[in-house]
Amino acid sequence: MIIGVLNQKGGVGKTTLSVNLAACLARDGSRVLLIDADPQGSALDWAAARQGEPLFSVVGFPRPSIHKEIGQIGQGYDHIVIDGPPRVTDLARSAIMAADVVLIPVQPSPYDIWAAEEVVKLIDEARIYKDSIKSAFVVNRKITNTAIGRDVREALAAYPVHVLNAAVTQRVVFAEAAAQGQAVFEIDHNGPATAEIQAVAAELMEYAK
Repeated sequence: MIIGVLNQKGGVGKTTLSVNLAACLARDGSRVLLIDADPQGSALDWAAARQGEPLFSVVGFPRPSIHKEIGQIGQGYDHIVIDGPPRVTDLARSAIMAADVVLIPVQPSPYDIWAAEEVVKLIDEARIYKDSIKSAFVVNRKITNTAIGRDVREALAAYPVHVLNAAVTQRVVFAEAAAQGQAVFEIDHNGPATAEIQAVAAELMEYAK
């Protein structure tokens, strides 16, 4: 399975979600590759901060030929997660074309909901050439017990894109794990953050079948 994590709006938690999804998929022994397609290289920074054995492979490939080279880059892996670039670029288009399913993280704010239109348009354009691409929204950095946190799913329903029931809450533990180059389950083994990532991964894999 090739999962592209994309949103043209920066600061939505793309890399945090990509890293933790990859880690979750690798926990069962699957061979997982994380492709850092963001010129900022945040996933590579995460990998560099890590002490000890890697959970999965991480490579930097911020070039607009991912869809052409994914077969070679990803050879031998069970799952590939692409941490896509912010902004609408040829690189973003290539990442979408490479993916089986595009996961769009959206923060519960009106600006994020409005900005999602750009990536939805890109996915629609890509389907002209690859009609099998699936897409789904995931609410990320949700703030509990707020009106916008409750209403965001209803707002996203205006788009012709599936919305995952699972969501990820804003938690300090994600930043703490990232600073150490770790996945959240490594420092919060049975905690709510780990459970949320597992729920997103399970639902996404079921939807993408």
